[in-house]
Amino acid sequence: MLLSNLRQDYTKGNLIEKDLKTSPFEQFELWFNHVLEEKIPDPNAMVLSTVNNKEEPSSRIMLLKDFDCKGFVFYTNYDSRKGHDLEYNSNACLLFFWQSLERQIRINGVIKKIKDRDSDLYYESRPLESRIGAWASLQSKVMRDKEDLNKRINLYTEKFGNNPTRPKNWGGYILEPKLFEFWQGGSSRLHDRITYTKDSDKKWKIERLYP
Repeated sequence: MLLSNLRQDYTKGNLIEKDLKTSPFEQFELWFNHVLEEKIPDPNAMVLSTVNNKEEPSSRIMLLKDFDCKGFVFYTNYDSRKGHDLEYNSNACLLFFWQSLERQIRINGVIKKIKDRDSDLYYESRPLESRIGAWASLQSKVMRDKEDLNKRINLYTEKFGNNPTRPKNWGGYILEPKLFEFWQGGSSRLHDRITYTKDSDKKWKIERLYP
């Protein structure tokens, strides 16, 4: 299928250095708050890219659950494919794309597990069905049919009732950033690209890239 005639010009705005925050975390928060104000569906959806022990990349949509000046937090099964990837190579990348705003943010960094008590607190805040699901799902393993999953859900519902504890193989990760790239779509494909990287003094250096 030929798709070369699919084109869209970007006209929503531009990025000017004097308007940028000195901290990439503050710039991220500024853009993210704009996303929330615009009521864009799934505002915290992001692509997480990892690499396995064969140097093969994988990407999947995840949901951002917290962020501050330390990094960006998400939750998953530690025994999943992404979990094994991160055990082998902790370098990873997040990508946020908000099409209606013609904006994206790429964040490269190192991923670590968060503290158990923080994973416990988030797990306890989840709906009961999701907490049971964390026990029932053998994430990324082959499933014979949907009935197998339903049986496991029933098994753990009967076992735990309304008070399941957090499985030890389920919890949070935090990506600690090394690089941010803020992208604003521009007319005639002349997009604005601004990066934040840490210099030798561990201060954030702002640079503009060619589109």
